[in-house]
Amino acid sequence: MNVALWIVAGLLALAYLVGGGGKLLMSKEKIAATGASARWVEGFSAGSVKAIGALEILGAVGLLLPAALDIAPVLVPLAASGLMMIMVGAVITRIRRREFTFMMADLVYLALAGFVAWGRFGPESFTG
Repeated sequence: MNVALWIVAGLLALAYLVGGGGKLLMSKEKIAATGASARWVEGFSAGSVKAIGALEILGAVGLLLPAALDIAPVLVPLAASGLMMIMVGAVITRIRRREFTFMMADLVYLALAGFVAWGRFGPESFTG
């Protein structure tokens, strides 16, 4: 179980680093032009998109570094919980925009972050 949690946390961290980095580095218009799944940015200000990107990067760092460095490892499930909140917002945005097909990916990320939060708060916590 511990290995599975590390693998999922690592994959999530990679995905959120890439996604959050893209939101920080690219303009809102450029993000919207990347494809139909990224058109959600049209409903947000440029600052909001940058803030979401920054929060995703912080969440990605929080999934790995505290446990890897053994400094406040309780931050791992808290970071996973924060990423869950971001994904709940993404699902709500997809429902409002009626983008149900793209919402499936958001639900997968939500479930994976939930798995890490559950595992690190519960059976495989770093405090036990």
